[in-house]
Amino acid sequence: MINYFLKIKNFEKNFNFFMPIFVFLATIFLALSIIFITNSPNDYQQSNAVKIMYIHVPSAWMALLIYSIMAIFNVFSFIWRNRFFYVISRSIAEIGCIFTLITLITGALWGKPIWGAWWVWDARLTSVLMLFFLYIGYLIVYDNISDNIKAEKISAIIAIVGFINIPIIKFSVEYWNSLHQKASIIRNGGMAIHSDFLKPLFLMFGFYFSLFVVLSLLIIKTRIIKHKIESIIIKNSSL
Repeated sequence: MINYFLKIKNFEKNFNFFMPIFVFLATIFLALSIIFITNSPNDYQQSNAVKIMYIHVPSAWMALLIYSIMAIFNVFSFIWRNRFFYVISRSIAEIGCIFTLITLITGALWGKPIWGAWWVWDARLTSVLMLFFLYIGYLIVYDNISDNIKAEKISAIIAIVGFINIPIIKFSVEYWNSLHQKASIIRNGGMAIHSDFLKPLFLMFGFYFSLFVVLSLLIIKTRIIKHKIESIIIKNSSL
């Protein structure tokens, strides 16, 4: 089943099926997010600054999710020897990198009024910064080694080994002293966040995830077309 969906020859069919669905979902989630965020209350401690959460938290979730997907695809690439897995991983890496950058920037904007500092070198912030560098390192290696096969394998190793940072990010606020608040949703004892904040948070995540799928499909299709053009040029130059 996985091999069927992730073969280049089946991609066009899947693209035409999934693209309109996720464009529609992204539009709906964005509209609902704007409505719910506009009507969401201020926090009794953070006041209006709490609304940065609706950008910051879903961006962080997406950054972790996308890197996890990258690691899984690169493991699959070694198992099934399917180079299309490398194409998918490379295509989503730049999206994950952007979400990580958004996480860092909005975290600084949120931290200044709440902590009194743009940045602190605690475990959570430092490990997220490391995630950003892992994305950057992966992209640099993939794009700058002239031997495509070698580039794919080295970057795959970076993605797989770097996955160890994901649980470090998740549990950093639990096991190390940190200014960053502990988990409010997935934690022992149940959620510690009111539904008035939770609804727009999940709606924004739905928008981000739908947008991620749309962008991924477009980037993958672009890379496939690019590879086809390069193959034609190489073939014609050899005649």
